Parts: sequence; structure tokens; C-alpha cells
Amino acid sequence: MGLVGKTPNQYRYSMIFGTGSKRVLWSLLAGLCVLTQGCAKPPPSQTEYVLGTVCSVNLYGRGSARLYRNIFSRLREIEGRMSANIEDTELERINAQAGIAPVKVHEDLVEVLLRARYFAEISGGAFDPTIGPIVKLWNIGFDGARLPSQEEIDRALPLVNWRELVIDQDAGTVFLARPGMRLDIGGIAKGYAADEAVRLIRKAGIPRAIVDLGGNIFALGEKEGNLPWRVGIQNPSGLRNDYLGILEVRNKTIVTSGVYERFLELDGKTYHHILSSRDGYPVENGLVSVTIIAGRSIDADGLSTGIFAMGYERGRQRIESLDDAEALFVFADNTIRGTAGALENFTLTDTAYSFGD
Repeated sequence: MGLVGKTPNQYRYSMIFGTGSKRVLWSLLAGLCVLTQGCAKPPPSQTEYVLGTVCSVNLYGRGSARLYRNIFSRLREIEGRMSANIEDTELERINAQAGIAPVKVHEDLVEVLLRARYFAEISGGAFDPTIGPIVKLWNIGFDGARLPSQEEIDRALPLVNWRELVIDQDAGTVFLARPGMRLDIGGIAKGYAADEAVRLIRKAGIPRAIVDLGGNIFALGEKEGNLPWRVGIQNPSGLRNDYLGILEVRNKTIVTSGVYERFLELDGKTYHHILSSRDGYPVENGLVSVTIIAGRSIDADGLSTGIFAMGYERGRQRIESLDDAEALFVFADNTIRGTAGALENFTLTDTAYSFGD
């Protein structure tokens, strides 16, 4: 398994889940074996196109056809509720009823939106699930991507406000308070899907697995021989399968947000897809990627975008205030910094990079 770049329809914020930041970790288990461990050929896994990307689940010979079907069926169920780019999903019905009426939705979506609102709060709005109006203006990574005018951005920014996302958990309804508001949960929904896949695997009593949902990686258990999983971290300036270092993990999820995931090149300038909820433009703070290591993929997913947008100083302080979350920060000057828990499990392999102070 390694973290690499993506083809146009494998972007972290896919055509199914819209945009957001979060983050790209594109990997396959076979890549990890070849590039980081030299392990034997892995047992059969299952790979399908769902959630707008290539998703792979490897149960190491312990899975049945029925379990694989159940896992991918669950992923499609989540996609059908939370997509920002499929007609008549529950998310799109909420968007269509913005400023008009609350919409009754499944508890899956309520749970994800509650968690999204939590990350919006602790990030000071750096992560904001109501970023949809800005995302649609830029449309980076999709047909029609463009540089919006300042006037368009000024009109859209007042519609980005997570505090106006009204969730009635008892009634199971969601309401956007003003017309024109729009949810985009591409920065967190895939993490929820990864957690749900792992839940089904654990329920089946399977001790080890790799779940790779187009870059949202969950390394369940450990390798045979009580060895940790080894995950290659994408070199932000390199090609796919070009790694700057290796993380060793057990029972952890790893999600990366980076400026290389999706971008628009126009008149010699590059605009990446991690958009600021404050000014409506791509975030510029010296970072090129942030990798989050956590126990739950929904948390790593939501944090990777928010921490990137917060910047190193504020982002690191926030991560260190949380339980079960570590971070690696890669800067444009090819230096790497991180929290203690991340660095102690990370080996730098690319000599073009160095550890910062």
C-alpha cells in the first residue's frame, strides 16, 4: 500500500463526493508489499469503482464472497445518500430545500453532518461543510473548472456558514437556513464509509484487513508475525508511487490532504482545490500536504482538511489538544514537521526532504 497521486477520476474529492480538501492517499496493497516490505503476493482482494474512485478491500483470505458483497453494498448505500454530484441524493435534497424547509434524512447522514459540524467548530470554520457555493464556483477537477470573478466570490462567501446548518437529531432532519446555501461533505463522507467497512469486517471476526477507499486507508490489526503495516506517504512533488517516507501503524487510519491532489492551471498560475472558507480562494500557508493518523477515518478525514487550512502553528496546536490523532506536515521548502506520535512511527526515505526545527 502506498500513497500516490491520482488520475482525474481518482481525486480525493471525487466526482461522487464533490470537493473539500482532504486529502489524497491513493494506494494499493500490492504497491506497499513491493515498495516497502517485499512481502509475498497478497491473497485475493476485491476492488470496485464506487464513491467516485477505485476502492479496494483485502481480507487476507478470511473473507467470503458474501462479506465482500455486503461491504461494497454498504459503500454504495452511503454514496447514494451523501453524494453532492448525483441527482436526488439526500444531500442534494437538503441543498435544494435550502432556506425553504428541513429535510428528513437517514441517520447515516445525520451522524456525518454532526461530526462535520464538530470539526467546523474546533477548526474555527477552517473546515466547513457548507463550503459548497465556493466549490461550485471553482469546480476544480471537473469539467468547467475556472477562475471565478471577485464579484462571484463575494456573493458566495456569505452563504458559507456552518452555524446555519440546523440539525434536529430527534426529528432526523437537516436544514440550511438561507437560500443558496449548499452542503459539500466530500471532506468527511469517505472517512465515514471507511469506518463502516471496518465495522463490518470486525463484526465478521476478521483480525486483519486493508481498506483503501481511493486514498482513505484503514490498516486493521497488524500483519502476520506481529508486524505493523507500512504505508508509503506520497511525495507532493513526485509522481504516483513516489514516496517521501514510510509510516508504520496498527489499527489506524491514514488520510492526507495535499495541494497536488486537484488543481487548475491558468495563465501560468496553479490553483489547488483546498479552498478557504474565509476568502474563497485556495489556501496559501506554506504547506503542501498534511497527513492525519487516527483511530477513526471520519476523524482523520475531517481533520486533514481543517488542519491544512488552519496552517501549521494553529493546526498543530489543535491536533495536540485531541486524543488519538497525530499529524505530519510537509512544507513547500521540502521540510517535514509533525507531532511526536507521528514522527516516532515515520521513516524519511527521500533525501530531497529533511526534518524542520
